[in-house]
Amino acid sequence: MTISQTRAQTRQGVGGLIYFALAFMLGAYFTFAAVQGDYGLFRRVEITAEAQVLTEERDRLAADLAEMTNLTRRLSDAFLDLDLLDQQARDILGYLRTDEIVIR
Repeated sequence: MTISQTRAQTRQGVGGLIYFALAFMLGAYFTFAAVQGDYGLFRRVEITAEAQVLTEERDRLAADLAEMTNLTRRLSDAFLDLDLLDQQARDILGYLRTDEIVIR
């Protein structure tokens, strides 16, 4: 074997090693990005959990809104609920009827 043949074989070995290292590094990078990147699996799990929490909060707020709408309608000029009016006067203003006894 001559020196030029030995150098050619060494270059091929080093070239293959560089090619393999580059391919491995690219594969590792894309795997990392697929798992922990901005659009990766962990981020998807976080988004799903956040969506569930926000959905529950939306449902709770919708129920609160429905209750407040009902109370507002019951105290409106078109529809006056005397029992609700009496309850609000007692709670907010502290009113009592003359025939009631207060026990603290």
